[in-house]
Amino acid sequence: MTSPPSSSSFERYLAIDLHKAYVVIGGVNLQQEPVLSPRRMDLDHFAQWLPKNVHKTDAVVLEATTNAWALYDQVSPYAGKTVIAHPAKVKLIAEARVKTDKIDVGHLARLLAANLIPEVWVPPEPVRELRALLAHRNRLIRTRTGIRNRLHSLLHRHNLSAPEGRAFAASNREWWESLCVSPIEQLRLHQDLALLDFLDPQIETLDQELARLSGSEPWASQFVYLTQLPGLATINALTVLAAVGDITRFPSAEKLVGYAGLGASVHDSGQKHVTGKITKQGRKDLRWVMIEAAWVAVYHHPHWREQFERLKQRKTPSKAIVAIARKLLVVVWHVLTERVADRHADPEMIAFKLLQWAWKLDQVQRGGLTTRQFIRYYLLRLQMGKELSRIHRGGVNQPIASVEELLALRPELKRTT
Repeated sequence: MTSPPSSSSFERYLAIDLHKAYVVIGGVNLQQEPVLSPRRMDLDHFAQWLPKNVHKTDAVVLEATTNAWALYDQVSPYAGKTVIAHPAKVKLIAEARVKTDKIDVGHLARLLAANLIPEVWVPPEPVRELRALLAHRNRLIRTRTGIRNRLHSLLHRHNLSAPEGRAFAASNREWWESLCVSPIEQLRLHQDLALLDFLDPQIETLDQELARLSGSEPWASQFVYLTQLPGLATINALTVLAAVGDITRFPSAEKLVGYAGLGASVHDSGQKHVTGKITKQGRKDLRWVMIEAAWVAVYHHPHWREQFERLKQRKTPSKAIVAIARKLLVVVWHVLTERVADRHADPEMIAFKLLQWAWKLDQVQRGGLTTRQFIRYYLLRLQMGKELSRIHRGGVNQPIASVEELLALRPELKRTT
């Protein structure tokens, strides 16, 4: 099997400007001389043109757009090298005074030939699918939240109090439908309630699918290291894994913090060195979920509560919680990279979270293990809780399989105990 050409030995450097219905493609050689004049073709024509005209001696660059991944998958089997450019960092395009598709293609091709393309990591298919599923769930959650807010606003306008407990539970449906409001408001009320009836099972179905994914590869072997951390249950842990993708692409915890936009901005010029607010340049979903996890951590975990109280002595609570989120993300990098237990983990709390995880999986998804065996299996993977025999937490009194029982079922664990 021959190795692909090096970055400086391609015959052509091609750039593709991708649109919804067409592409514009052009290219240069290593000396920046045009070898393929920019041409426009629709996507069907491009699919026929591609295998006949793009070869392993070509390097190809695409600008990141909504449908860039599909085109990347289409092009990469034919090209010797395929990369996706970060559009915000391609200065020659962003700052050009004259901007056309053909000019964009020329700029991209020359940057590729000069090895100056700021590349975007191309997530594999499982990462793309998980990201899409979580984004879909977030859209449904936002829609449901908006409906509930409208219904609460209706009560506020009429000086009414919501029913006790879960306001939108089925047991309160008759109360909502009996509200004395105008016919128009009654119509809106009934339609909003109908939308809630539709959305709730949709979200439940998504949650069941996400639970299934958490127990299957490539996620299960990483999920257990995240779920030991406070604030990272099924949805939040999968959100982190989807955002990170491959932890090995971050050589340090600082790189992961920067990717999340949780690093402090810095102005360093001459004798002036000033650190400012967090950059917020990175994956918003990762930043948001780590801040949410940080709030859970400071309320429920003594180590993180102590850290938060110490930070509050010199920072506002909002800045202190961002600092906690940043520290927690550093821990995420370590436990995923080194595949180790968190040194501040509470074994019984972890066992309880493993129990909650097991409840969401069927026996096949648990690898044929019972709930008590499943808990012990992952405690052994984390090398903790050998002394635990039961879980007494949250009103639960759950036995845990013995170490000997699990080692008899999974002898390969003997190497890690």
